[in-house]
Amino acid sequence: MRMVFVGLDYHASSVQVCVMSSDQRVLLNRSCANTWQAVMGAVEQQCGREVSVQAAIESCCGAANLADELISRGWSVQLAHAGYVARMKQSPDKTDYSDARMLADLERVGYLPRVWLAPEEVRELRRLVHYRQTLTKERKNLKLQIGATLREARQKAPASVNPWTKAWLAWLDASAQLSPNARHITSRRLRRLTALQEELR
Repeated sequence: MRMVFVGLDYHASSVQVCVMSSDQRVLLNRSCANTWQAVMGAVEQQCGREVSVQAAIESCCGAANLADELISRGWSVQLAHAGYVARMKQSPDKTDYSDARMLADLERVGYLPRVWLAPEEVRELRRLVHYRQTLTKERKNLKLQIGATLREARQKAPASVNPWTKAWLAWLDASAQLSPNARHITSRRLRRLTALQEELR
């Protein structure tokens, strides 16, 4: 079975598809819609169905999903390290390849800087962890903002009260001397902080 090498330059609305033969001839290099049907259709239209496909696509947002769809339909697809590929493009030893053509050629000669294509369940877990980290960062920022407001107003809780305990929050609510606007903003931040802590739980 004849083997071809495919470089996929991924964009949100389109994919540049470059098909290269084993002897480095470019059989196809054109843009198509960002769907697995369009990508496979472009290759099959040029090369027929009786080919073995080894494809490469830069690791970026959305690329892993397209890779999974192509792999499930018989293609061999590798994710490329975007940083290394970018440095290769800037090398004075490289001719003026398009991105898709470079990916196809790197896959052809076995020099593609590969990264792990995580399974869908791992990517889903990463998505959830990233969201939780976003909430944690927002919680930290709110605490810093409330602390800055207190320092600006030169308000300090008694030494026996640890920050962010129930006793500290009670002091903030009842005893901290804040201007009306500072009190309003701090109250809203505290409500947001309570909501964040509940969501994190």
